[in-house]
Amino acid sequence: MDRRLVAYQGEPGAYSEEGAQTLFPAAELRPLSSIRKVFEAVEVGRIDFGLVPIDNSQAGSINETYDLFLRHGLHLVGETVVRVDHCLIALPGTAIDDLAEVISHPQAIAQCEEFLNALDVRIRAEYDTAGAGKRIVDEKLEATGAIASARAAELYGLTVLQERIQTYPDNYTRFGALSRHPDPLSEPNKSSLVFGVGHVAGSLYRCLGAFAERHLSLRKLESRPRAGRPWEYVLYADVEAPADAPAMLEALSELSEHATFTRLLGTYASALAQGR
Repeated sequence: MDRRLVAYQGEPGAYSEEGAQTLFPAAELRPLSSIRKVFEAVEVGRIDFGLVPIDNSQAGSINETYDLFLRHGLHLVGETVVRVDHCLIALPGTAIDDLAEVISHPQAIAQCEEFLNALDVRIRAEYDTAGAGKRIVDEKLEATGAIASARAAELYGLTVLQERIQTYPDNYTRFGALSRHPDPLSEPNKSSLVFGVGHVAGSLYRCLGAFAERHLSLRKLESRPRAGRPWEYVLYADVEAPADAPAMLEALSELSEHATFTRLLGTYASALAQGR
């Protein structure tokens, strides 16, 4: 059997790599520089699966991921949750008072805002947490710190100046597994979908009623602007039911009568139900 190829956004040592290792422990992992490139690599068949961040318990949804779901015909087939413990890391011999700049992914910067506000440093965004650490090593950036994991510091030979610098100690990121095929990685108990709501009084009420009347719990409901259509919005929903459950099939059928469009993004096993 051929070894599966799994792409993730970032460099080795990124939190997304940890998520990929959890869902695909025997796979060959391929780091890519952006979420968009992960979607594209899976869609054209260069990669079997992709792992992308969906939302963070502190910073909320990863909007780029949700927008890319609409632009690509991929399926969400699994999820995992990774605990995020940010560290401030730098070249060996560096002290916190020596720092003039801190670099990292914008999400990591936002999650550590309180800590960073107490430092007299410039803040610069990078495409990845581990990639920020790698850049410090590759370019020998003195007086520069990065926000990344302790594992990234170990991989790149950097010193941890401060641990757990995120504003809220309990910080988790949920990652989703992408595939060209709809088959879930394991027995599904959750589904994700996106649908549009027309400018008609009561349309959202009727759309949500399709689930409420069947006692189907919505774990998440979020609206996003529809790209290329000003002032039009779509709604993303996570439902605590597999897509082939009779009540879910009925709800999706009724939803299609009221929504401007409906698309099932995938059905898969909930990471929370698995205790991750």
